[in-house]
Amino acid sequence: MYGPHDWRAHAHARFGGRGGFPGGRRGFGRGDFGDMFSNFFGGPPPRAEQGNVHYLVLDAIAAQPRHGYEIIQHIEERSGGTYRPSPGVIYPTLQMLEELEHARVDERDGKKVYAITAAGKKDLAEHQDDVAEFYERSGEASWDDFADELRDLMTRVGRMMKVIGRSARRGRLTPTTMRKLRAALDEAMTKIEEIVGDERRE
Repeated sequence: MYGPHDWRAHAHARFGGRGGFPGGRRGFGRGDFGDMFSNFFGGPPPRAEQGNVHYLVLDAIAAQPRHGYEIIQHIEERSGGTYRPSPGVIYPTLQMLEELEHARVDERDGKKVYAITAAGKKDLAEHQDDVAEFYERSGEASWDDFADELRDLMTRVGRMMKVIGRSARRGRLTPTTMRKLRAALDEAMTKIEEIVGDERRE
């Protein structure tokens, strides 16, 4: 439970200072989204399930042969900056795909690159929906396209915090008022969970 002044320090730390939210007035672009997701939503952006990573890799090398770093870049860019697989994930996956004969090693400009094989194309075709679903879920369209809408949504949340904070400073948060606020927030949360399909309600 926060004291009469503790909420301000908490809000400052939680919402990124006087600007209200991570990203400030600039909104949220690709570079800001990961930090915003972690700082505001309390966790990292969506990540690929372990079993799906090799389909993302196959998708990355389907259009053209790529070396490991290019594969990482491709996945990061296509996910709108929300998922950047580490070399510790990519290179073992490439080795596995090579052993399965779903990828082969070629050479380009003196560097080792990976190309998809016929077996790899068949495997990818059978799981193309998984790839499309992951990129749709993680933001293939780029969060730059929705920065204004997301900023507006966060601004509305910020207004609510300010109203409650201002009432607290003025001594207006009586037990009766707080009960009414809780009821209003519970009603709003029920509607929000219905809109976003909160898995806890399924």
